[in-house]
Amino acid sequence: MFEPFSSGYYLGRLFVEPSHDETATMQRDQHERVNRQLYATDEGIESLDAPLVMKLGETHLAVHGSSEVPEGTLAVPEETLDAIRIENPPTLSDVLLAKAEHARRLVSYGAV
Repeated sequence: MFEPFSSGYYLGRLFVEPSHDETATMQRDQHERVNRQLYATDEGIESLDAPLVMKLGETHLAVHGSSEVPEGTLAVPEETLDAIRIENPPTLSDVLLAKAEHARRLVSYGAV
């Protein structure tokens, strides 16, 4: 689903659709799989529900899991979609997923 893209990101394609939620979400099982594959360190017990850090356009989003979202879809608050200028959603879009270390830096800088 995501493949290496640069030193800081993986690249994937997801359908981006508007959401009435306050946060960006993706299908819960898919969120946990991506979290396990790309963020887990295999050191002790780890939480697989921590947000993924994704970049859509120039905007970084903390993405949570939800049972309400279809697999392969990123649901984004409507006002965020307007700011990113996603037209005619749902639309298949390139999405960057921050690699674990880069995601930690972005969170510590308050970018997400």
